[in-house]
Amino acid sequence: MSAPPTPQSAPKVTEREARQVAEAAREQSWRKPSFAKELFLGRFRLDLIHPHPMPPAEDVQRGEQFLAKLRDFCETRIDSARIEREARIPDDVISGLKELGALGMKIDPKYGGLGLTQVYYNKALALVGSASPAVGALLSAHQSIGVPQPLKIFGTQEQKDAFLPRCARTDITAFLLTEPDVGSDPARLATTAVPDGDDYVLDGVKLWTTNGVVADLLVVMARVPRSDGHKGGITAFVVEAASPGITVENRNAFMGLRGIENGVTRFHQVRVPAANRIGPEGAGLKIALTTLNTGRLSLPAMCVGAGKWCLKIAREWSAVREQWGKPVARHEAVGSKISFIAATTFALEAVVDLSSQMADEDRNDIRIEAALAKLYGSEMAWLMADELIQIRGGRGFETAESLAARGERAVPAEQMLRDLRINRIFEGSTEIMHLLIAREAVDAHLSVAGDIIDPDKSLGDKAKAGAQATAFYARWLPKLVTGPGQLPRSYAEFHPRGHTDLATHLRYVERAARKLARSTFYGMSRWQGRMETKQGFLGRVVDIGAELFAMSAACVRAEHLRLTGEHGREAYELADAFCRQSRIRVEELFGRLWSNTDDLDRKVVNRALSGAYTWLEEGVIDPSGEGPWIADATPGPATRENVHRPIR
Repeated sequence: MSAPPTPQSAPKVTEREARQVAEAAREQSWRKPSFAKELFLGRFRLDLIHPHPMPPAEDVQRGEQFLAKLRDFCETRIDSARIEREARIPDDVISGLKELGALGMKIDPKYGGLGLTQVYYNKALALVGSASPAVGALLSAHQSIGVPQPLKIFGTQEQKDAFLPRCARTDITAFLLTEPDVGSDPARLATTAVPDGDDYVLDGVKLWTTNGVVADLLVVMARVPRSDGHKGGITAFVVEAASPGITVENRNAFMGLRGIENGVTRFHQVRVPAANRIGPEGAGLKIALTTLNTGRLSLPAMCVGAGKWCLKIAREWSAVREQWGKPVARHEAVGSKISFIAATTFALEAVVDLSSQMADEDRNDIRIEAALAKLYGSEMAWLMADELIQIRGGRGFETAESLAARGERAVPAEQMLRDLRINRIFEGSTEIMHLLIAREAVDAHLSVAGDIIDPDKSLGDKAKAGAQATAFYARWLPKLVTGPGQLPRSYAEFHPRGHTDLATHLRYVERAARKLARSTFYGMSRWQGRMETKQGFLGRVVDIGAELFAMSAACVRAEHLRLTGEHGREAYELADAFCRQSRIRVEELFGRLWSNTDDLDRKVVNRALSGAYTWLEEGVIDPSGEGPWIADATPGPATRENVHRPIR
């Protein structure tokens, strides 16, 4: 057999080429309705989420039965303090999770899985994540973005038969996309998969491979070079982690999630059968993004669990800690923090449950809802944990081990803060999520007016786009002037006798949605082709949309709980508190759309990068070590020991 061609080096791409790669990976069409998409267009489609969708009784029974088993396992088998202390999940814990079937929560029973719905999968992650965020991360990385999910959507029947039974019971999986010099810009992906007979030969280095140290199966994204008979492009493969030529070169350590098995993985002349390719060549990024559409819901689910724990600790602690003659909870400065944690936890759970149930029903397109849930959940959970630290004072900053050593309850508040911090980076940083959601939010505008601002389009194309845009906006803009939010009796069912008035908040959401759509249009009119560079503006547009979505979900959940007789009055109180807090944030964001320091900030950044302010850095010592900012990832044989350790 002839030797495969030499692997290509990382491609050099322009900003425009990078955008084109990302755009090509997007799901272009909207075949199903989307509440969030309509919201950004100024159309408050409450009918898409209300009445709150309900799961079938058999799904509830199966889910509750597993949650009971999982709770017992978490209480008796998971020692979070030990995992934090040893920076490793004990092998017997992982083996126990396998026996419990936790690796196959989302896998169809015909492949040996439990077949849980997205709703109960998320409840399970919230539960196990509260016992140990590291264990939650292991299960999430395996099932949300690892081998099971892309195979479920894109795999052949042969691939499902071969791999899903292993994923359900015995094999841990990992997802490998990021590289030392490639993060959210996959156009520069350097790992190659060169066709050679019936195989592909992989070469490259992958960074931050969660579960990679202990994984048995990998989903690897690699670039196939274009050649005769090969379309080429970024392509997804299922790879056996024990294949010759794969070396886990380092087990990475972090400020939080100390128990996760995250590493650097090198591929050198690794042969992968063509039968292990997922989908066609060039479909890798589309597979990754589609997988994340629902996979992203796992992170906000664990954020909900974190919020519930923060509320419990804040309530218990602030009721017994006294200052100036009364419990600290009775002081307004502390009480407002508890109110924020309680109201926000209620809203986050509403967002996750609603999005998850819509994912299960598959009648709505939830790509924006899931992204908003991830963005909003990770940001708000971090704020709640930070407020808990403040409520606990010095004890919040002290480690649980130190608290126990001097005779106090071992409350790991500072660990929770450290563990939650990564969620603002995992599976799309907050900044990237802003851009991703903003792109989807303005999709309708670009579909009718995109050619006008595209420099590569001819004058004829621009003229045609201009006519289409004129017709679209002539129909759309008048609808943004008035709506149900201006009618005092709208959404009356959300103001039942004896309960707090939530209808007023839904009327606000309807009015704010139209205002947001008008603001987006004004921004496009003002900046046109430069709109994509206005990341501050776009981020605020997305943040407003996230708040409006959360308010809607909170109200719908409160009404659902009222109708089912489950804490309806209390749910209405929490939804009202959340909406009032959220409305203050929304009004501030609207003000900052047009009154901000974005232009000034850009000038300061340019001056800083030019070295104009280096004098300001004088008078300190930089304790950083020596070495390059980005490690060398040149393809080639491994020079370090393989620290891969599969758990059997």
